[in-house]
Amino acid sequence: MALFDGQHIVAEVVYRQSIHASYGGVIPEWASREHEVRLPLAVLQVLEKTHLTWKDLQVVAAAQGPGLIGSLLIGFTFARALAAAQGLPFIGVHHLQAHVASLELGEKPVVYPLLVLVATGGHTHLFRVAHPLEMELLGQTQDDAVGEAFDKVAAFLGLPYPGGPEIEKLAEKGLPSAVSFPMPRTARPWDFSFSGLKTAFIHARQRHMDLPTEDLCASWQHTVFTYLVQKLIQAAQAHRIPRIGLVGGVAANQYLRQLLTQAAAEAGLDLYLAPLPYCMDNAAMIAVAAWHRYLTGHYTPLTAAPFARE
Repeated sequence: MALFDGQHIVAEVVYRQSIHASYGGVIPEWASREHEVRLPLAVLQVLEKTHLTWKDLQVVAAAQGPGLIGSLLIGFTFARALAAAQGLPFIGVHHLQAHVASLELGEKPVVYPLLVLVATGGHTHLFRVAHPLEMELLGQTQDDAVGEAFDKVAAFLGLPYPGGPEIEKLAEKGLPSAVSFPMPRTARPWDFSFSGLKTAFIHARQRHMDLPTEDLCASWQHTVFTYLVQKLIQAAQAHRIPRIGLVGGVAANQYLRQLLTQAAAEAGLDLYLAPLPYCMDNAAMIAVAAWHRYLTGHYTPLTAAPFARE
């Protein structure tokens, strides 16, 4: 839950669901129940922090999708009910548009247009963003999302969930040049593919049983992120857009941020990175994305429904 005044996040409450970690992934039913329990408490806590009341609110927003439909139903229904009870306009926000909006939570003002890579556990999408309410999809993963590939490789190694941070920790102690992995190819230039890289990791582990896991992880992570960085840089050059952005949970990886920062500087591109606290799913990015719709009167009917997929 977050409150936004048009310029700053006034207050927010974030809950992390650690209940899923021991099962190697999110359990949708449990996620929904946690939402049901935590959401009303989060709303009350934010209001208490700011000493505001319902009468101080101007609009209510919630994630509409894509995502886990059970959790979306809880949040979306709660927000619609709150809007109806208080006579406030309601805005349903596209999840990926909200990730792009997280760039506006950084210190550097965002200049449009720009190319933005959304890299999460469920999505790897490349957008041309003309302005906050206009996004053109240029490419997307044809199989696994990049974060999903990290989770699957981590599971293969017996590492805890979520796998991305665990792979990153091991990779920090390894050599990125220890193993050579193939770069994926796709039929369309700006699409992505990670299933082959995931399989290549498993084969490399079987071929190099004596190789330290740290070296294997460092090499694989280097290949995956070099692939992402090259695609983003090349797309920006092809579309003659001098600005790029990186958002989503995978954007929290420090090695990826370093690679992209260096590549952007060498290519003469202006770079925006989602602030670390707002890389993972959060209410603040929903609020910022909703603000632009509020200013232009793009409200959502209370009869609208959430959606799991596009």
